[in-house]
Amino acid sequence: MKDLRLEKLAKSLLNYSVEVKKGHHVRITGDYEAKPLLLELIRECRRLGAHPYVDILDDEISREVNLATTEESIDMLVKWSKPKFEDIDASIGVYADRNDDASVDVPMDIKLRRSKKMRPLTDIIINNKKWVILNYPTHTLAHKAKMSYEQFYDYCMKVSLVDYSKMKIAFEPLAKLINKTDKVRITGPGTDISFSIKGYGSEPCSGECNIPDGEIYTAPVLDSVNGTITYNTPSANRGEVYNNISLTFEKGKIVKATCDNDDDKLNAIFDTDDGARYIGEFAFGVNPLITQPMGDILYDEKISGSIHFTPGQAYEGPADNKNRSAVHWDLVLIQTKEYGGGEIYFDDILIRKDGLFVIENLEGLNPNNLK
Repeated sequence: MKDLRLEKLAKSLLNYSVEVKKGHHVRITGDYEAKPLLLELIRECRRLGAHPYVDILDDEISREVNLATTEESIDMLVKWSKPKFEDIDASIGVYADRNDDASVDVPMDIKLRRSKKMRPLTDIIINNKKWVILNYPTHTLAHKAKMSYEQFYDYCMKVSLVDYSKMKIAFEPLAKLINKTDKVRITGPGTDISFSIKGYGSEPCSGECNIPDGEIYTAPVLDSVNGTITYNTPSANRGEVYNNISLTFEKGKIVKATCDNDDDKLNAIFDTDDGARYIGEFAFGVNPLITQPMGDILYDEKISGSIHFTPGQAYEGPADNKNRSAVHWDLVLIQTKEYGGGEIYFDDILIRKDGLFVIENLEGLNPNNLK
């Protein structure tokens, strides 16, 4: 039986998230397992009079292609892809996670070369096009979330179809506050870090680029970050899951990086390039229906009561501190009471405690007010 929620989601993605109009050219990238939603997206494009172009993904095929990668093949891929990326009006990525370790045996130098070479293509989409990405519910993601597949499927539909127009309005007072704030201080277990956001604007995200969504971000002044932050959410990068990452900063730069598993591998990520040891994004997570980590960053960075403090590439726009890197690693710190609590101060005024906003005009972003 057809799930009408998929039709509703496809309509939301095309009409609200990327605002497709008649005549627009839409790139749809998706795993075959996400076929039910891909079909709804194609049907909605047809209804709108837009032109869909579909690329099907597969973990095993991608692994073999990666293993065959050479400098020449990457350069040719970039050459072929650049005009296509420049010509589209919108991009939708629908990913279906089946195996986190599908490319674990692809040599790290190949992954790094591909990441660096492909970054300009990614930037074309991120900085110049309408785009949105989401993860289709799979048994793998259900396992991560510690749910049955049926439970997880329903959960995905609920968090993906949150009232994002309501969230967009609720973000307005926090956006204004970020825009006029200088000094930020974050405290909590293993964390006492301060930095300036003076001169950078805010970017509220309420269903435009990620599904599920629910974050608002800015960026620190590049050399202003000092202190230590300890993240309490596991995070995967290049085939390895890292736990309890702790970063110490001096004048904006990561000078010490540790974790529970492999410090050498962790530091190799931050040695990718100069920008990987500086922060490109500081964000609040507010999705009211996402309350615990599941090992998928599209969900984890939106956890209500969380922040992410991201080493690497900054986004162009009002929150661009000009940090450039092949890395953009959204590391998450949950500050609800269940995860140890914590405080955030703007210009020495407490604005959030234990994951809840404590200033009246920001309370609309607390979970009970967004549900």
